[in-house]
Amino acid sequence: MKPSVRIALAVLPLIVLAALLGVFASQVGRSTSFVPSALINKPVPDFDLAPIDGHDQPGFDTADLAGNGVVVVNVFASWCVPCRAEHPFLMALADEPVQIYGLNYDDPAENARAFLAELGNPYDRIGADRDRRVGIEWGVYGVPETFIVDNEGVIRFKHVGPLDQESYQNVLLPAIEAARSPG
Repeated sequence: MKPSVRIALAVLPLIVLAALLGVFASQVGRSTSFVPSALINKPVPDFDLAPIDGHDQPGFDTADLAGNGVVVVNVFASWCVPCRAEHPFLMALADEPVQIYGLNYDDPAENARAFLAELGNPYDRIGADRDRRVGIEWGVYGVPETFIVDNEGVIRFKHVGPLDQESYQNVLLPAIEAARSPG
């Protein structure tokens, strides 16, 4: 084998490693709570969610998200540990002048009912997405995720991950206000 080929074969892995390290280093410190979504500034997808079996709140569909002011759609599940951490912020949000709809993601009805009985129910409506189809249409790839839908039924904001004090005060509440403002 020629010496130039040997050198190239020896250096190539180092170049690939350096490139990967550069990509990883560029991502350090970036917020993971905001993930660009193809649905931002687009109408909500067509869907129809039945209520949670045995629960007294109605489900919801596409039509319920237009003409009712700003609606916060929160994707949650009883098996989701971060959903428990964010739940107090949803309970606080329930005191604000905004509707909150829950999209219960891939969760047995009895578990969803127990979760709400234990932690409280901040939701005005809850739809059961047992087969994850609606979540897929919304671009959900994990729970929790929170969307803000304006009065026209257009998705204006998406927050990935659990709400915490900082994201609730400095991101979610301002995004709700921005969705209320025309233009």
